[in-house]
Amino acid sequence: MARYLGPVCKLCRREGAKLYLKGDRCFTEKCAVSRRPYPPGQHGQGRIKLSEYGLRLREKQKMRRIYGLLEKQFAEYYTEASHLRGPTGEEMIGLIERRLDNVVYRLGFAVSRRQARQLTRHSHIHVNGKRLNIPSYTVQPGDVISVREKSRKIAYVAAALASAEARPAPGWLEVDKENYAGTIKSMPMRDELNEPALKEQYVVEYYSR
Repeated sequence: MARYLGPVCKLCRREGAKLYLKGDRCFTEKCAVSRRPYPPGQHGQGRIKLSEYGLRLREKQKMRRIYGLLEKQFAEYYTEASHLRGPTGEEMIGLIERRLDNVVYRLGFAVSRRQARQLTRHSHIHVNGKRLNIPSYTVQPGDVISVREKSRKIAYVAAALASAEARPAPGWLEVDKENYAGTIKSMPMRDELNEPALKEQYVVEYYSR
């Protein structure tokens, strides 16, 4: 599966906001957005006025980069969401939020979605007691996600759980830190997510143009 291997701090600078792609580093003075709050490149410090199309494109790119998805994957989520009953933007975020790698991150087993994807791909995660190494797997209410018993000794997993206490826990998840497990209580609701800066309607308008 193709994936982005370039410098992720440039992605944050390009979008002009912290996308929290490097975990705890994003909360320190080393954060690239704090040090250089302008887009990368030779003309990054010039004045940029975005068109209506540009605004929607940037919002689409920001949302895609937050969740670490490639364009084809992201567009497929829009297509699937457009066939569901609810508002397309909210349905789209709900589908992406229920990706296994995102849930592993939300539960606090990893400091970033990239690290959560690595944990999943390396078979450190179990779903309902069975090993599952597909980051794009869509979890359902009632599913139990846990870290494999042998993998609980990994230093950065324990460190991630400790740092996760500073992040607000979504109401649709229930975390059992002692047993390195979590349960999907319900479907995610838009107002429970801690990315209120996202403008999903712009993303819908971008794809439906």
